[in-house]
Amino acid sequence: MPFLSEFLGRAVWDSEGQRVGKLADLVASAALVETPYPPIVALAVEREGEVTLLIPWRQVKVMAGPVIALGVKAEAIVPYRPAEHDLYLARDVLDKQVIDINGLQVVRVNDLELTRIDGRYYLTNVDIGGRGLLRRLGLDKLAVKIARRLKRPLPERFIAWSEIELLPTRGVRLKVPRSRIADLHPADIAEILSDLTPGAGGALIGTLDDEMVADTLEEFEPEYQASMLNTFDDERAADVLEAMTPDDAADLLAELPPERREELLRLMEEEEREEVRELLAYAEDTAGGLMTTEYVTVPPDITAAQAIELLRKEAREAETIFYVYVVDEEEHLLGVFSLRDLILASPEEKVADFMHRKVIKVGLDTPSEEVVRVMAKYDLLAVPVVDEENRLQGIVTADDAVDLILPEEWKVRLPRIF
Repeated sequence: MPFLSEFLGRAVWDSEGQRVGKLADLVASAALVETPYPPIVALAVEREGEVTLLIPWRQVKVMAGPVIALGVKAEAIVPYRPAEHDLYLARDVLDKQVIDINGLQVVRVNDLELTRIDGRYYLTNVDIGGRGLLRRLGLDKLAVKIARRLKRPLPERFIAWSEIELLPTRGVRLKVPRSRIADLHPADIAEILSDLTPGAGGALIGTLDDEMVADTLEEFEPEYQASMLNTFDDERAADVLEAMTPDDAADLLAELPPERREELLRLMEEEEREEVRELLAYAEDTAGGLMTTEYVTVPPDITAAQAIELLRKEAREAETIFYVYVVDEEEHLLGVFSLRDLILASPEEKVADFMHRKVIKVGLDTPSEEVVRVMAKYDLLAVPVVDEENRLQGIVTADDAVDLILPEEWKVRLPRIF
């Protein structure tokens, strides 16, 4: 199979044998088509003292080995008109970092493999191995001979074009109108981002919707979240913060300079803003600083069937629904029950009859180490946080507790399941 590096710099001749210039690039169409492999639609030909000429593929007669010949005279060339999703292989892809969607890593493109089908070349594979570099240096054949004499294979590393994604940079569009990054799990996106600078990472997730950005940022520590959020303008940053859980948004905002923190809070919707402001008032090494205000409560006098209906309406907004907390009209914590308790209860049984009245709980100022100890001792997936008058203020979930004891390098690798 031919490679891009083998064509670059080759002379381009017209049908009369006159030199038109030298090949500077190949243009592929990355628009959605029947095949996931972009077809070559034009040649970018460099002419001495003149602007680069784009020659449409239909006017190319031969492109094989060292020969690139047109089927028309130079004066009959009809310049190719660039389209929205055109991709310049040398300019936009070669030597650039791309994302291996399956391997969930950032890799460098050393060469591009082309495949000829029905008289047209298609971009089929990305060469990320050392052999691609050897080929560009003209040392590929020598390396093959040496490998044969040593009876050792020369390793090759290819990734199908359909399995890679370009990193968005200034002036370069993604290879398809709809990014495949959006189809990945937030934890997988986070793993890819860990290989990038905050600037490059911000540009990548900036193409995603607010909910996906929020879910992805929540996989990281607040310091990294803040550096990535700084790549967004204030309006977009505020939208992302609104999509995050209140505790994560508060932790992130705490890492920002006071001026920008206040500006982003001002731009947030009132309900989300007030929740986050409340959390920012607590020290980060206390239960108040760890808790989230997204949880589900029910009154004690409704039935199990009514509680299930209430859960269906409110569960989407809660960070966890393993436990449901029972409160009175003034938010005093009266009891708790699990989903298991709810399912086993008869539909007409009152919540007050099957809830657990002895609730394991912590105070707003309880040190974070004590919160972790309590959750570990009683095997809790979440623990309620109450004020001095036993009013429910929030809950600390297991994933937030685990973050306190995990080594830094593990935190992006482990899934969030609570």
